[in-house]
Amino acid sequence: QVQLVESGGGLVQPGGSLRLTCAASGSISSLGFMGWYRQAPGKQRELVASSTNGIITNYADSVKGRFTISRDNAKNMVYLQMNSLKPEDTAVYYCRAITESGSIYWGQGTQVTVSS
Repeated sequence: QVQLVESGGGLVQPGGSLRLTCAASGSISSLGFMGWYRQAPGKQRELVASSTNGIITNYADSVKGRFTISRDNAKNMVYLQMNSLKPEDTAVYYCRAITESGSIYWGQGTQVTVSS
């Protein structure tokens, strides 16, 4: 069993920055895939950024150049640095992990609100 706990969300003004953290704990053999997703009110959950085996990164077009995903495999943590935030980035942000055996885990989410 893997537990994922997100932190770092909050209220920020447009143009500001936030850094989200996802801490993984529990029986971890290997987390090949770790990603950040978000869900705004009335919208489907969407992929924001992902890191596969710490080598391949992928970003949604809407966040390219503004968001950066990174991971610390030794600590089983993944980060999402968010810069130049826009009101449309407002959403609940979720961490997702997939083990090499194919098990999928989600965190509980952290709210990010971008507003003046």
